Amino acid sequence: MSKFRKNLVVSAMVAGLMAPLSAMATNGYFAHGYGMKAKGMGGAGIAYGQDGLAAATNPANMVLVGNRVDFGLDVFMPDRKTEIKGNGSLGTVQYDPNDDNIFFIPEFGYNQMISNTMSFGVSVFGNGGMNTSYKKPIGLFGSTNAGVNLEQLFISPTFSMKINDKHAFGVALNLIYQTFEATGLENFDNTTYSSAVGSVHTNGKDTSTGFSLRLGWTGEITDKVTLGATYQSKGNMSEFDKYKGLFAEKGDFDIPETYGVGITVKATPKINVVFDITQINYSDVNAIANPLLPNLSSSQLGNSDGAGFGWDDMTVYKLGVDWQQSANLVLRAGYNHGSQPIPNGETFFNLLAPGVVEDHITAGATWTLQNQSELTFAFMYAFENTVNGSNSIPSGFGGGEANLTMSQISLGVAYGWKF
Repeated sequence: MSKFRKNLVVSAMVAGLMAPLSAMATNGYFAHGYGMKAKGMGGAGIAYGQDGLAAATNPANMVLVGNRVDFGLDVFMPDRKTEIKGNGSLGTVQYDPNDDNIFFIPEFGYNQMISNTMSFGVSVFGNGGMNTSYKKPIGLFGSTNAGVNLEQLFISPTFSMKINDKHAFGVALNLIYQTFEATGLENFDNTTYSSAVGSVHTNGKDTSTGFSLRLGWTGEITDKVTLGATYQSKGNMSEFDKYKGLFAEKGDFDIPETYGVGITVKATPKINVVFDITQINYSDVNAIANPLLPNLSSSQLGNSDGAGFGWDDMTVYKLGVDWQQSANLVLRAGYNHGSQPIPNGETFFNLLAPGVVEDHITAGATWTLQNQSELTFAFMYAFENTVNGSNSIPSGFGGGEANLTMSQISLGVAYGWKF
């Protein structure tokens, strides 16, 4: 690799580590895919690695992508709408949580073959999506503008090896850094509702660190069929001490366990069809999964059984296709579906995190340039979806319903090269 490109790699990695990572609430608060090529195919890639971000989906694929560097930037634009309806004190009120509605999400991948059968690389990417920034207070929450922001950065050193000509195995160590901030929750910052008064909201940005492991396998079953499987352990994170009076288990906010399987079929010499099924176990994390009721009245926020967001586990289906249209152009399309994780009875607290989209369509393309580097584009649109509450506002807050609506658009570009 030339000195210029080495410097460019270092600069891109430093920029990726320093850049803020924000809302990407597509599959709950997980991104719909990782790596710009996979993003153009509905996020599918367990059995189809294409770039230096492959470890974010299945680390086994890194040994199959060879020596390469990739870095990209996604522009993510969610549109959120919320409503309180039939409340005893507020009546019906519409809210706009979009004071911040454009987010820049960087990604970076590097992979180096250390022999014909082994590689070492690193993928840098982000999650997030529990994000709102209200333009006025939510009267049932407090007297100042409400909002939350969760950001997660993953740095994943990865070792991958070919077991034989048909099968590969990989392992990635996820080094995780996350931040959180909440505002406008004065009505919960008291001894009635919180176990740690003063640690509920408006304490600035707090940080948390931790790790998890991701394992993966890829196997070529026939000349036309490749299978893959991956597992990521629950991320063990340190507590958000500034918000120990808000999140269950004294501010503990671990990363859910995930796992999945995938298949790639070479339909023709120029067309690949890719399908993944991924499971996200939000129920393993009390801060996310604990229900609002009866917990809000039977315990205090911050306790292990304190009220949470009530999220269910989520199964995500990802379908993608690519077509080698010419020697220098690959076209992509995809579809991503996951039943959103917020039950109708849990919409009240989720006024802060209305991640309710379910259906996504994607498109993308890669141009191979004259110097054999690549320019990749990806587009995603998440159709608007609404979840209407069902007895979701507690009677002590005047009853009624909290209704959540969201749609999303993202546009991304990445530059990569093989060396």
